[in-house]
Amino acid sequence: MRKKRSASVVLHVVMLLLAVVWIYPYFWLVFSSFKPAREIFTTFIPSNFTLEHYRFIFFMSEKIGRPFVKALMNSIFISSTVTFSVVVTSAFIGFAISKVRFRLSRYTFNFIIYQMLFPGFMFLIPLFVLMKNLGMLNTYSALIVPSLVSAWGVFMFSQSFKSIPDDYIDAAKIDGANRIWIVLRVMLPLSRSTASIVGLFTFIGIWDNFLWPLMVIKDYNKMPLSVLLAAFNHEYASYVGPIFAGSVLQMMPMVLIFLVLRKYFLQGISMSFK
Repeated sequence: MRKKRSASVVLHVVMLLLAVVWIYPYFWLVFSSFKPAREIFTTFIPSNFTLEHYRFIFFMSEKIGRPFVKALMNSIFISSTVTFSVVVTSAFIGFAISKVRFRLSRYTFNFIIYQMLFPGFMFLIPLFVLMKNLGMLNTYSALIVPSLVSAWGVFMFSQSFKSIPDDYIDAAKIDGANRIWIVLRVMLPLSRSTASIVGLFTFIGIWDNFLWPLMVIKDYNKMPLSVLLAAFNHEYASYVGPIFAGSVLQMMPMVLIFLVLRKYFLQGISMSFK
């Protein structure tokens, strides 16, 4: 009994130390964004907290042609648009694959699975050439259109819809509902945890996406925050404080979204292990 208790204590201590090591850089980043410039690399907790770096981002960066606030709004717009589109399109395609009987349904599902096997970077050059031929380079469309549909989202919704009894669909049809109404008002509410997972990971993936926006956007007014931060760091490396403040702004929406959706996220994770 004592050996088990000692092993449990050791395990918890090790996990606590690993958690501290993991979370330390985030605390250091947040504290550094509030430090005076001279204390960023000398102390962990600042002698006095200052908002000078955030004031630079919100009020001064526009004057040097690096609009952080505009970039933040761009990231929110692009990520929200893609997330909404992925959830809706994945729900409809997943419903078609899982509940609508047609001749090529099995082959369509297999095609989606095969598509998930290929890494995304394999399609960067063909996508870039396609965007160039369509005249979409340096536009919001180049950031949004290639990500409107997700094979992973379709797979998640199709698997979730398969577990829902057909009785719900039959009852809705008796009431005169069409398939659009059934997907939006019956299937999606019954798969809220799946929708939350797909939405959360899609938003995070688009929000943190760096390589593709770097390839297709050159206008600072259309850049998402992740690319503008990298460009600012490359051009004004001595302005470390504003870079840290911008990184905190880059991190905060994901934290807030996870806190709001954590209930459904944890439900979805627990369902995936059953």
